[in-house]
Amino acid sequence: MDMEKMVNLCKQYGFIFQGSEIYGGLANTWDYGPLGSRLKNNVKDAWRKRFIQERDNAYELDADILMHPMVWKASGHVDSFADPLIDCRECKTRHRADNLINDFSNSSIGDAMTNEEMIKYINENKVPCPKCGKTNFTDIRQFKLMFETYRGVTQDSKSVVYLRPENAQGEYVNFLNVQRSMRAKLPFSIGQIGKAFRNEITPGNFTFRTIEFEQMEYQTFCKKGDDMNLYEYFKQYGKKFYMDLGIKEEHLRFHDHEKLAHYAKAACDIEYKFPFGWGEVNGTHNRTDFDLTRHQEYSGVKQEYLDPDTNTKYIPYIIESTYGLDRTVLALLFEAYEVVDDREVLKLHPYLAPYKVAVLPLIKKNHSEKAKEIYQLLSKNFMTNYDEAGNIGKRYRRNDVIGTPFCVTIDDETINNNTVTIRERDTMEQTTINVSELVDYIEKRIKF
Repeated sequence: MDMEKMVNLCKQYGFIFQGSEIYGGLANTWDYGPLGSRLKNNVKDAWRKRFIQERDNAYELDADILMHPMVWKASGHVDSFADPLIDCRECKTRHRADNLINDFSNSSIGDAMTNEEMIKYINENKVPCPKCGKTNFTDIRQFKLMFETYRGVTQDSKSVVYLRPENAQGEYVNFLNVQRSMRAKLPFSIGQIGKAFRNEITPGNFTFRTIEFEQMEYQTFCKKGDDMNLYEYFKQYGKKFYMDLGIKEEHLRFHDHEKLAHYAKAACDIEYKFPFGWGEVNGTHNRTDFDLTRHQEYSGVKQEYLDPDTNTKYIPYIIESTYGLDRTVLALLFEAYEVVDDREVLKLHPYLAPYKVAVLPLIKKNHSEKAKEIYQLLSKNFMTNYDEAGNIGKRYRRNDVIGTPFCVTIDDETINNNTVTIRERDTMEQTTINVSELVDYIEKRIKF
């Protein structure tokens, strides 16, 4: 399935719409529709279950988007959070220099280059502009990625604040609050789901790269010496998470960073094989003690942990594992879509499906009253779709393409014997059970 077809499917069935569409749209903004919102929330719930609920010493946080501007000074974003911008002199389009090189070479060599090395590579290899095909670029300059805004009634330098470009700093500045209030011992983790904003040079590929996006952040604070074992652990934990969501192992790969940030000891991405190529859905990093040390320096507040076993104080190391929510949703949509004998099916994990079950009266005139009773029963437990328009075959297909794992058909047997027929999306097998067994039947099959 190509990207254009996915965009059309998402619009047609209420997953994702163009942002501000009635005004001609705003480039690279997308609104999640009724089914997309449900899918997105179900992914969040799956992440919470695996990373917060099922893990020891894991705590969720919901930090504000706007933070004290010194946070971003301490983190290094104010001074260095920028991308290498290059312009085509012929068609006036703007590009990231590293992406130009990576796309041209079909590798990630641009990630490890300095600005000087990138411009040399582009000139020597005559890397073409993706739009016009010419090789006539400007020099590289740094393009700041943070959105600035103003707090208060006057727009002076003292009132500048930033829309956060990442969620992680909310976890870092609350390290002591969480540790003390939860009486947490190392290692422990702080997770957060929330919006972030980046003024990207080249957003695109539908929801893969946008200026507003959502992250599922996970920061594990640990003792130096335990850091690399935890780093390797969370790499594998993240891969298993994606496989448990329904993504095939052959569609995932690790990409170890050749060029590390100055604070990083190790860094690795989990990439998914999208139609446009391999794209990052997760990043796992060993950030050492850089972040807490910087916040200690800039705030003047000690960020030390008192180890109860050794009675010594030290600044913990941090293992970061960040999951792009929008990218994960997009990967799951591509992974789930199949055409089986001219039948379009979205084979989402039942836990993720927007609707868990659909209630279908076989004949509207005869069976809708009973069907609505059963709909009321099921909707108390699951997101339930009610569909009585058209023949039963068309209704099955409508629910297949939006990912509904179970369809319950109401017929004469339901009225006479209190039994229903359940059809499974993936196999099309049909089973007859008593209405009293319905809830338990579905609950057992949607577990994650």
